Parts: sequence; C-alpha cells; structure tokens
Amino acid sequence: MRDTGIPSSRRPASDVASSIMDDRASSVSRASNISRAMSYASTAATTVSISGEISSQLHGGYHHPLARQWQAERQLTKDMLIYPIFVSDIDDEEVLIPSLPNQCRRGINRLIPFLEPLVHKGLKSVMLFGVPMKPGSKDALGTSADDPEGPVIKSIRLLRQRFPQLFICTDVCLCEYTTHGHCGILREDGTLNNQLSVDRISDVAMAYAAAGAHCVAPSDMNDGRIRAIKLKLIDQGISHKTLLMSYSAKFSGCLYGPFRDAAGSAPAFGDRRCYQLPPSGRGIARRAIVRDINEGADIIMVKPAGQFLDVISDAKDLGRDLPIAAYQVSGEFAMIHAGAKAGVFDLKSMAFESSESILRAGATIIVSYFTPEFLDWL
Repeated sequence: MRDTGIPSSRRPASDVASSIMDDRASSVSRASNISRAMSYASTAATTVSISGEISSQLHGGYHHPLARQWQAERQLTKDMLIYPIFVSDIDDEEVLIPSLPNQCRRGINRLIPFLEPLVHKGLKSVMLFGVPMKPGSKDALGTSADDPEGPVIKSIRLLRQRFPQLFICTDVCLCEYTTHGHCGILREDGTLNNQLSVDRISDVAMAYAAAGAHCVAPSDMNDGRIRAIKLKLIDQGISHKTLLMSYSAKFSGCLYGPFRDAAGSAPAFGDRRCYQLPPSGRGIARRAIVRDINEGADIIMVKPAGQFLDVISDAKDLGRDLPIAAYQVSGEFAMIHAGAKAGVFDLKSMAFESSESILRAGATIIVSYFTPEFLDWL
C-alpha cells in the first residue's frame, strides 16, 4: 500500500480503490514468481527422475583430469614394469630386431652403456633371455643354458655388481639352447619327456639363483616344474632370497613370432600346442594357476596379456594373496607399433590404454617392451 500520510478514512474514495488494486497486483506478481520457481524446481526434479536416480549422475566424478586418475583402481608406475632383454653370447654384438621395433639383441659388453641411463630414469627390474649365437652352442639337451660363461650367468653377475638395486629376473627355458627349439628334452617320437625336462629346467633355475638372480621364472610349461624348483631352492638354502615367478597360464598362439626372431627359438619342427595352453581353454588355465600356487609359486604370470584379460582376472581371484604378472608379448607390442605407424592411433595413448587394461584386469606387474618409453612418459 502506498503511504500518503493521510488516514484512509479521510482520503478520497478513488485513492483508496487505487491502493487496493495495487496491493492485489503485487500479490498476484508474488504468487506468479513463486509459481514459476516451483515450476522450475519441479521441472528440474522431473528431469533427474527421468534420467534415473541421483546416483546415475556420474560426469562430475571424472570431469577433471585428476579426478579421472582417481577413478583408476591401480595407477601405472615404474615399479610395476619389468623390461625383457635379449643377451647374446657374442660379447660386442648389438643388432636391431626387425620384427620387434626399437629392440636389440646385445652382447654383455653392450649391457651397461644401454642400461645405465634407464636405471637413472627409474628402471627397477629386467628379465634376461639368453641367446646363444656361437656355432656349436646348441644341442638336444640345452646344456649351454646354465654355462657359467654363458650370457645369462655372466649378465647376472655383472648387473648385480654395477646396479645393486636393480631387480634381476631370469627366464628359465631350454628353447633358445636346443637344436630342436622346444622347451624341454624330447622323446624319440618328438614329444616332451616331462620328467627329464623338469629335472633339467630346475637345474638351470638353480644355477641362475646361485649366480645371484633375485627371481627365476620358468616359462617351459612342463608339469611339476614349480614344485621341483622350490624343493631345490629349499635344499640349497636359498629359497628365502629367491622369488619364484611362474608362467602359469602361457597360451600357444601367433603372438610370439618377433620374440622367436630375437631369441632364435623357433621350433625346428612341429609346434608347442601340446604343452602351452589352448587359447580357448579358460578352465585348463585356471587349473594350471591353482597347480602352481599349490606348488609354491610366489608370483603367477599370464601370457600373452591383452588377449587373456579374463584369465588375468581369474588369476587374481584364484591367487588373491599373490602378486599377478602379465607379459605383453612381442606380437602385441609389434601390433601396437604397426597400428600407430599406419595412423590408426597414437602410439603413446595406445601403450597406456593397453597397459591400463592389464592392470584393471588384476595384474600388478607388467613385463613390457614399452618400459624405456614409460620411464620417460611416467
């Protein structure tokens, strides 16, 4: 009501009527505003209810880059990476592997200059693969695998001396050292003699451990080799300081070609399907994982990684108290490089995506040829 300073009883009737109309207009305006506000609130509530409950509104949780990182169950770190290295018995050799981009086969005299800058960048662990190149260095029994003057044992001793903090893993197999290229000792009919192979593999593992390897990793897939190695480590009194990483779920397939070029380990005849797992065999992979856990493995590995994310998840479920490793094998690495070269995607982005998917599946360790790049990218 307008304040005229004159009592309403003494004001003209027209002024009183005007004042009443103003009050009514003001009330209508206020009611209209309240109605509009209520309508807006109702509309907003209806929009949320249409799209789902409040918990369905997720974008705010990963809008910011840091918030996106917080959504990851595991962040890729330098500590998770193991770098595979091919060590030749030709001391001064350094040869690029055409099918494995940016990777070389190196003699022992080339190791320190190559590894030193990587160690300074944060390299934590390597996995050594011996590659005998000299004439006469291969035979049917793989006798050069544990030669004290061979590339693996000499490398272990050198790296322990020069890089005391570097964690040294050694692949344990016979395929690189045998004339037939298979992962054990053969019977006359060309099949694996499991017992002789396990005896030989466990002896090689012992030689590497005695030379100073922190970790022995048998990749041969012979039945019972984890138990045999563990018992020998205990018998020799070094089980307390030697980690046993089992290639428990190692599948046969097409993705090992570049590795075989690097290590000179292609089978001279036949294939490895009778001892490496069938790609469709999730159940047999689970059984192999349980077997190796029961035999004393300290870490379970799945290989290849990208095609078997379900098995990595199974390994984490079956070995929930063990670290789980995954090997992004040579063929996976080569395919990522080929895709990037063809312009299909960015190399760095795909390297991260593929590695993060492996972590998401349950792995906490990745054996990766991308390790040198990750030391810069991370």
